Amino acid sequence: MRKQLIQIGLCLATVTAVAQTPDITLTLKRTVEIATDSSLESFRSKNMYLASYWQYRTFKAGRLPSLSLNLTPAQYYRYITRRYDSENDIDVYRKQQSFYAGGGLTVTQNFDPLGGTFTLNSNLDYIRNFGSNTYSQYTSVPFSIGYSQDLFGYNAFKWERRIEPLKYEAAKRTLLYNMEELSEQAATYFFALAMAQAEFNLAKENVTSTDTLYRTGQERIKIAAISKADLLTLKLDAVNARNTLQNDEIALKRAMFNLAAYLNIDKTTQIRLTLPLQPTDVKISADQALTLARENNPTFFNQRELILEAEQQVDKTKKEAMFNASVSASVGFNQVAGSFKDVYRNPMQQDIVAINVSIPLIDWGVRRGKHNIAKNNLNVAQITAQQKELTVEEDVIMTVRDFNIQQDLIGSAEEALDIANAAYSETKQRFMIGKADINSLTLSLNRQQEAQRNYISALQNYWLSFYKLRKLTLYDFSKGYSLLNEFDYNSILK
Repeated sequence: MRKQLIQIGLCLATVTAVAQTPDITLTLKRTVEIATDSSLESFRSKNMYLASYWQYRTFKAGRLPSLSLNLTPAQYYRYITRRYDSENDIDVYRKQQSFYAGGGLTVTQNFDPLGGTFTLNSNLDYIRNFGSNTYSQYTSVPFSIGYSQDLFGYNAFKWERRIEPLKYEAAKRTLLYNMEELSEQAATYFFALAMAQAEFNLAKENVTSTDTLYRTGQERIKIAAISKADLLTLKLDAVNARNTLQNDEIALKRAMFNLAAYLNIDKTTQIRLTLPLQPTDVKISADQALTLARENNPTFFNQRELILEAEQQVDKTKKEAMFNASVSASVGFNQVAGSFKDVYRNPMQQDIVAINVSIPLIDWGVRRGKHNIAKNNLNVAQITAQQKELTVEEDVIMTVRDFNIQQDLIGSAEEALDIANAAYSETKQRFMIGKADINSLTLSLNRQQEAQRNYISALQNYWLSFYKLRKLTLYDFSKGYSLLNEFDYNSILK
């Protein structure tokens, strides 16, 4: 009976509003669904994930061979250039006209273990000179394969292979974490409106009750059944009840507007709520929750990423402080001819090998300073990671404790509300027949109203703890599955 009264009270609670405004009835589950699907914050979180997704796709694409076509379809020159005249032993200016066209295909493949790059090339170029000495030439590289890398330098590919997958896993968990945070916030607005509607309903009932009691008091004072002071108290209660109703109406409008704004629906929507039923008994151990948090919580992944990036900088600055040597080599064929049909005949072998060495001699400690900065930053990252991970673990333990306690409190609050309703009804009847005084009636009413507030508050605390625990562990304890396994990431890409 108690649940039916509250549901009826919440559904009947309305505010003064213009006609033809939208009307909607929301459960807690539906409120959370709208928040995670249509709220502005959900759009922001999904786009943050999409940015990370495409960054990861870019990284994966960088591990595959790339093919590029480079073309110069036409290039015409007409200019005056300086030339040496060997017969007269002087420099002279001469007119020159030429036409050039060329193109080539290049295949590139990064080799992550060593940090080098393989290239495969094929080129064809054509040049024609105009003037007194007109001639044309073709040159081709039918096939050339090469490889280049630093021998002792920093290998960016190796670090990308370690960092980028971790960043993407952190991004997926961050998306789910943000969605659960949306659920938690939506539940906060939901119960704020539920409490405001309950307060408004109580205020309306109080106005009716105090008016009835005041009229009854007016009749009873005629027969000296109550004192004038009691009658004035009843009148004061009636006046205060009307004032309270006006204040609660304002609070109700504000709570309804806040929920509508958060859900990104029409701000004039008249929202009615259906309170969730008492949840089934779910007991959670702190050890299980901690294990799941360490596996799923994005904080742990983000901190690992920061530590890896700090280690990357240490390695980079260390390698840059040393001497560096690089090697490049290519093997292929090339040919030059005056006609296209001859440019691919009898190609000659083309070999290119180069070794470059860079040795820092004097830099006044710049490289060493950068290396020391990187090491100090690594120490900071490690300490910060420990602190943040401890904070999350403490939060998990406290939330598990609160969650388990709230289940018992809901039962107690329900029992207290049943008792308070029965006590107020009995006291009101006794007052009507003159067997209870005004103080007893007022005290009983206050207890009944407080019990109803406590019941809604107990439901709120339970569900907020439930969604917070889901957020911290990315695990649904009521259904026993990981949110990572159930979430459809492809739906965000559509």
